[in-house]
Amino acid sequence: MGNTFRMEQTDFIVTMAIYQLNEAIIFPDPSLADEGGLLAVGGDLSPERILLAYSMGIFPWYSEGQPLLWWSPDPRAILTPDRVHISKSLRRVLRSHKFTVRFDSRFEDVIRNCSETRRSGQDGTWITDDMITAYCGLHEAGYAHSVETYLEEELVGGLYGISLGKAFFGESMFSHQSDASKVAFVSLSKLVGNFGFDFIDCQLPTPHLASLGVTRVSREDYLVKLHLALSNHTYRGNWSKYSS
Repeated sequence: MGNTFRMEQTDFIVTMAIYQLNEAIIFPDPSLADEGGLLAVGGDLSPERILLAYSMGIFPWYSEGQPLLWWSPDPRAILTPDRVHISKSLRRVLRSHKFTVRFDSRFEDVIRNCSETRRSGQDGTWITDDMITAYCGLHEAGYAHSVETYLEEELVGGLYGISLGKAFFGESMFSHQSDASKVAFVSLSKLVGNFGFDFIDCQLPTPHLASLGVTRVSREDYLVKLHLALSNHTYRGNWSKYSS
């Protein structure tokens, strides 16, 4: 990995521009991330560190057996809630009321389903047992939320993420029925739109997200939007009262 040296008057150890975190709850400037978006390694998954990371445009993403990795990609994928794209076929599904949508009713079940969903081009999952424990803790603290899609009372799709200020940071989604995760995403967009949220952060752009209206912005623009969103109060607590 090359030479390692300690930067004077900082809490980081730098190895080839990747910052090694220690026990201090602090991150380097996200603009220092490498070309792929990797910013730092190490630290922990304490609630304080995770919430600080999101407030700085950083998120954890790593696989079992890897060290804890922290990312701030450029570009970033975001959705303005009132610009969600609903196809004709999805609109028909929504009008049929085939699915029931609830919030924060089965958070742990949602995150575990997300961890078990196999995805094209991925051998495993980044949602490790430690990640599940950490985000369930954030859910209990009122920061992490789930959107669940049910078919005749069976959980068939959903997503989860973190809410801070007027920003929602989406983490992952799953679907066991066609359109189930899309219905959850549209329902989330409607709810946070009613809250007046500035954006939903979808982290990395994909064709699937693009089909739902998600667009790319530069990291620089994203951080400006994030700063404005975080100047508002957080809708902390259980969101089940907003279920349809």
